[in-house]
Amino acid sequence: MLVGAAVAYARDGFKPLPVLAALICAVAIQIGTNLYNDAADFERGVDTADRLGPVRVTQAGFLSPRQVKTGAYLVFGLAGLAGLSLVFAAGPLVLVIGLASILAGLAYTGGPFPLSANGLGDPFVFIFFGFVAVGGTVYVQLGDIPLLGWLGGALMGALITALLVVNNVRDHETDRAAGRRTVPAHFGRRVGWVEYTLLISAAYALPFVMIISGEASPWILLTLLTLPQAIGLIRDLRDLRGPALNRVLGATARLALVQAALLSVGLVIGVF
Repeated sequence: MLVGAAVAYARDGFKPLPVLAALICAVAIQIGTNLYNDAADFERGVDTADRLGPVRVTQAGFLSPRQVKTGAYLVFGLAGLAGLSLVFAAGPLVLVIGLASILAGLAYTGGPFPLSANGLGDPFVFIFFGFVAVGGTVYVQLGDIPLLGWLGGALMGALITALLVVNNVRDHETDRAAGRRTVPAHFGRRVGWVEYTLLISAAYALPFVMIISGEASPWILLTLLTLPQAIGLIRDLRDLRGPALNRVLGATARLALVQAALLSVGLVIGVF
């Protein structure tokens, strides 16, 4: 959302109210997806007492799957209500984007062909957290998505997919036992580490593409300030095992947030 707002600002089209509505939609869809994922993974036997990640309420017995799914549906409904204003402001394409995002959230771990269990979680996260989230935020402000929006979407998609990869590397053994075919579960831990390395590398290469293509000023190279942290995370994912990777998970999330902020600051400064 932040990067999408900055892209629109750089193209002299920033509109705060559509950004706020898009933010509410995005956060609600994310919460709903996580809740549904919590319940669905428990029901499929993926989350057991051997889980290495942070506590999940269904697996821990705090709430029943039905209660958690009801919460997910309510939050998805909130996203739909917030999205109505965007439909009126930016047209029916926004409705298609919103419905596709909610369906992807449900299909990620639910339905007869759960995306996360069949090796499709990575591309769907890249698309929806990258192109859809950034591009959609740009679209509701500009009515179009310039090349800068697509490149910014690719950058954020790479970082958020890297976050998923940490989760999958940590859980590759339990995922394999549960029949989930994530990249590390299917091809091995090292392939997951290579995937993470490539995604992080892409996130640092894309600002140069933005500059070379004339879409942004060199100010966006502020993103290089976090490069030492990124190199450390690549090393940690290679060396650490089990619950210790929860620290890498949190640090990768923080890296994505800081990168979004630095990229956005660079885009805004570059206007002046």
